[in-house]
Amino acid sequence: MLLLLLALPAQAQRQMVAAAHPLAAEAGLAVLRAGGNAVDAAVAIQAVLAVVEPQASGLGGGALLLHWDAGARKLSAWDGREAAPAAVPPTLFLRDGQPMGFYEAAVGGRAVGVPGAIRMLEAAHRNLGRLPWPQLFAPAIALAEQGFPITARLAAAIAGDAERLGRDPQARALFLPNGRPLVEGTVLRNPALAATLRAIADQGADALHRGPIAADIAAAVRGHPNAGYMTTDDLAGYEPRRREPVCAPYRIWTLCGVPPPTSGGIAVLQIMALLAHQDMASLDPRGEPSEVRAVDAAHLLGEAGRLAFADRNRYVADADQVPVPVRGLLDPTYLMLRAQLIDRDRAATPPRPGNPPWGGGAPLASQPPQPEHGTSHLSIVDAAGNALAMTTTIEDAFGARLMARGMLLNNELTDFSFLPELEGRPVANRVGPAKRPRSSMSPTIVFDAEGLPVAVLGSAGGMRIIGHVAQALVAMLDWGMEPQAAVALPRIGAANATLELEAGTAAAALAPALQARGFPVEVRAMTSGLHAIRILRGPEGVRLQGGADPRRDGVALGE
Repeated sequence: MLLLLLALPAQAQRQMVAAAHPLAAEAGLAVLRAGGNAVDAAVAIQAVLAVVEPQASGLGGGALLLHWDAGARKLSAWDGREAAPAAVPPTLFLRDGQPMGFYEAAVGGRAVGVPGAIRMLEAAHRNLGRLPWPQLFAPAIALAEQGFPITARLAAAIAGDAERLGRDPQARALFLPNGRPLVEGTVLRNPALAATLRAIADQGADALHRGPIAADIAAAVRGHPNAGYMTTDDLAGYEPRRREPVCAPYRIWTLCGVPPPTSGGIAVLQIMALLAHQDMASLDPRGEPSEVRAVDAAHLLGEAGRLAFADRNRYVADADQVPVPVRGLLDPTYLMLRAQLIDRDRAATPPRPGNPPWGGGAPLASQPPQPEHGTSHLSIVDAAGNALAMTTTIEDAFGARLMARGMLLNNELTDFSFLPELEGRPVANRVGPAKRPRSSMSPTIVFDAEGLPVAVLGSAGGMRIIGHVAQALVAMLDWGMEPQAAVALPRIGAANATLELEAGTAAAALAPALQARGFPVEVRAMTSGLHAIRILRGPEGVRLQGGADPRRDGVALGE
């Protein structure tokens, strides 16, 4: 079974947070105790994560947020995805007509998108928050000034990326003092980040998007040898979007996610709709790898994921700039036809994208596979019953390995297709001015038949987020697992046409049987970062169960 130390399940009755670092979770719970709500707690958690988990998210990145307002009984999606600068050319990631190598593109200013996380959180807080904005930044400011002991995970990330981090003077001074990577337990202080956080606390997101901090961000991007195109006008002009969530039925539940520019909401709903035609409850994955039901469970997760990725790669991009057939991709009849392509005995040849209704527009080329990494996720349920799922990112670990004012900048533009067209047809997710790159972030909330939330979850992990979230949903809804067990399961999921199995776990032992069924299989390390909360209602009232992915440093805390 999973060769990881499993955290004890978290239980609560009033409120709960699950986040990727104990200090971040503690800050969120403290906000709830002080009378704040889920949005207030999300602001505080994001600020602390910028300090203690700098390799995954922060002020220089973007985020997607799904929020349930219990009083108004309203679900809303908030888009703080990074945007391309206005001057980017479609050939941004081509050199001599060929795609650049990933790190050739990602390190430096070229791939930095206009950050959106703080603008989005400010907009959500203005509409939904309760506590004063400055109060929410106090824990992060204190940690940045006084320091915190770095975890083994952060120390390993610094050591593993020392060469690239060392190219940037600010990153080198912070993470590689005396030329050596920081080790576990070292107290890390970041006074420059504390000053930036204090400015945001005092002035709001304008402190980041206008004035001297914005000028330093633009100068860092444009002044790097691998220069980008960002200007202070790009930063000043960024606006978050409030979008209509995407929802679809799954058995007795309704699943909801965030629409494009992320592909995660659509893809997770597609996977679950395809699996709804299968008796997943009978396929307990906790059996021995030799058991047919364990192989069948992996088979179905893989095939549903491969079909969803085929559609994702063809159709999904920034719907503000590209027609995306969202309604068609989630149409029940279309998905029933796609489900009939699943053979229980044999893997399909690499699945092709379907022809969803209401597609329209010019034919598009499918995006070639390319890496996606990084990210963090937090889930919150407050005492009033509000629920929030937020996934936040700077894309790759340590983003662009480029710092300004104590914060790491993202390399989010590498989430665009490096090729603007293929075989004479445009790629939907090609680079474009002010366009938001396609994401895989999948913040998800599950509702019961009465329209009340019963689960709040999401994950880190690049394009593998989609499979991580879908597997966790099946584990909780079909296999009856508590959140902690669901997020700790050995990871099984599709990444484009390949079925991936988590190395060092019982899932890896399924490889021979799945290969015999025709799957292209890869056994690899999985750095999922699932954080889930289950809401149970009964005669005694509400009970909350939390789960934090043991692959990371996170915890679920509640009371």
